[in-house]
Amino acid sequence: MTDPAASGPTEPVWHVEATYAPDGAEARVPFRAEHIARMRALKASGVVTEVGAFLDVSATVAIVRAGSEAEALAIFRDDVYMRNGVWVEVRARPFGRVRD
Repeated sequence: MTDPAASGPTEPVWHVEATYAPDGAEARVPFRAEHIARMRALKASGVVTEVGAFLDVSATVAIVRAGSEAEALAIFRDDVYMRNGVWVEVRARPFGRVRD
């Protein structure tokens, strides 16, 4: 039997949003190169399909392929920004990404 989620017009993924600390724009500077390299690697592997920050540096938004909410959150909780207080909160919601 074919899994309808695997063949439908949308792909089940996770919309992840990580909120920056009030001083996030300044706090991220020493960690930014490591963070960007990790996000690029996650994109190259297909785990993250899109990622970026609002220009006001209030939050990062990403579309993540993960088996569960916990897995999606773990990817971001392990980031250098979260470990160093640049991000203060991370949350995930199920999202239907239109397939290419």
